[in-house]
Amino acid sequence: MKAVSTITLALLLLVQAAWSQQRRTKTNAEDDGEEEYSSITTYGVTTNTNSGLLGGFVFRHSSQIDKELFGRHQYRYLGLELVNVRHPKELSQSSNTGARFTPGKQNYLFVLRPQYGREIILSNRNNDEGISINGILAAGVSLGILKPYYIQYQVRPGVVRTEAYDPLKHTDLGNILGSGNILQGLGNSKIIPGINAKLGFSFELSAFRSNLTGVEIGFLTELFGKAPVIIPFAENRSLFTSGYVTLFFGNKK
Repeated sequence: MKAVSTITLALLLLVQAAWSQQRRTKTNAEDDGEEEYSSITTYGVTTNTNSGLLGGFVFRHSSQIDKELFGRHQYRYLGLELVNVRHPKELSQSSNTGARFTPGKQNYLFVLRPQYGREIILSNRNNDEGISINGILAAGVSLGILKPYYIQYQVRPGVVRTEAYDPLKHTDLGNILGSGNILQGLGNSKIIPGINAKLGFSFELSAFRSNLTGVEIGFLTELFGKAPVIIPFAENRSLFTSGYVTLFFGNKK
């Protein structure tokens, strides 16, 4: 809840600063000319309130539409996200060897999100000055990839096996020496379909016209057909809500 409040406050401050900038530069727009581009392509890294520091990776492409919305330029938005979703009760700890593992965790949940929507120009830059603000509204399907969580387990002194965690079998936490490779068991993953929708604001901070550097801040809601089991002896939900921050780079044409 604290993370969501922080994201909300940051979003409000950025929007307020940008609208102030727009009022200051509005009188110069006719003389300087606003930037206009037919397409925007970006990629970046994202974090959210349901992930760790590095939540995943994002790619998006926006192409301009001739028809304006409420007198503002709009773009057709296509996005693709790959993120890791964590259970609220996930808490890693050190084993006897010093390696890290997450007690009780049975599965990773990775989500692939193709998205379609609209990107609206709310505040444009004038030449190389100021910040561009775009509003983004998008939705799409969610492909939840439920992958087994592997651990290194000492079955007897001197014998260590890397196995998918089973809460009924691996009952002695003292024998868990660490976690396995994150890619182990990828072939045993299960797909859980769902849907998602997001509302965000993109702030372009770059000082170069054709290159992009910026941040996107917003909120996302996601619903799966059934609850993905991440920690079996805890409540697992099918509805997820999160605030997110994405740092992106790219170019405009």
